[in-house]
Amino acid sequence: MVDPQVTAARVKAPIGALGGGFMISREAKALCERTGLPARAMYFRGRCGVLGEVSADVVLAATVFFPAEHVRENWEAGRALPVAEAVELYAGACHDWGRRRFGSFAGAARLAELLQPVVAGADVLGAPLFAGWREVPLADDPPARAAQLLHLVRELRGGLHAVAVLAERLSPLEATLLAAHDGTPLGLSTGETMARFFSWPEPFPQPGPEAAERRRRAETLTDVLMAPAFSVLGEADSAELVELLDRAG
Repeated sequence: MVDPQVTAARVKAPIGALGGGFMISREAKALCERTGLPARAMYFRGRCGVLGEVSADVVLAATVFFPAEHVRENWEAGRALPVAEAVELYAGACHDWGRRRFGSFAGAARLAELLQPVVAGADVLGAPLFAGWREVPLADDPPARAAQLLHLVRELRGGLHAVAVLAERLSPLEATLLAAHDGTPLGLSTGETMARFFSWPEPFPQPGPEAAERRRRAETLTDVLMAPAFSVLGEADSAELVELLDRAG
């Protein structure tokens, strides 16, 4: 019997990279040109519009790993674009990226088929962006559908990872600095590289070894929290999912 926690740990890097790939794509850039919004304003409006027309504090509570002022500045900068339209545009960019990225991938339909029950059966507690995005209708064609489902599983892990980080008494900046990040669309990145990407001001603090141990525990706890979502897959399906994600990546 496969351990779903092992599956969660095994797939986190490819899902992190592929699930967020559209966010830094030419398709996302085209949305900025179409709407006139700066890149990060479009990102927050499109990704977090599923929360509704809320305050910047609500967006910060859901995204966690960005500085509060950065969230506020960019969320307010995007308010001219209605949230429903922003989500529709962002989902469309995800679909178009998926068609370009997975259009020639023979496993796209099966990848979507395996991810759909993971998404459908997952608990939404602690993952508000996942809950919001799960309400968005899935694309009909397999490449776009696979991209959207990868995005959903990434949002699930992101929400649960925030829970784990806070449970281990780490600040979002400490958690970002104290890891090599292999599950990002940017490729393998240092903690400082990701902190700059998230727009944290420098100079960065230097967390000690005790904080590093808590960061390691937070990563393991995230796998534990993700395990129930993958428990719907049997041993053969779990192995196939791992293999398809390796090929897709």
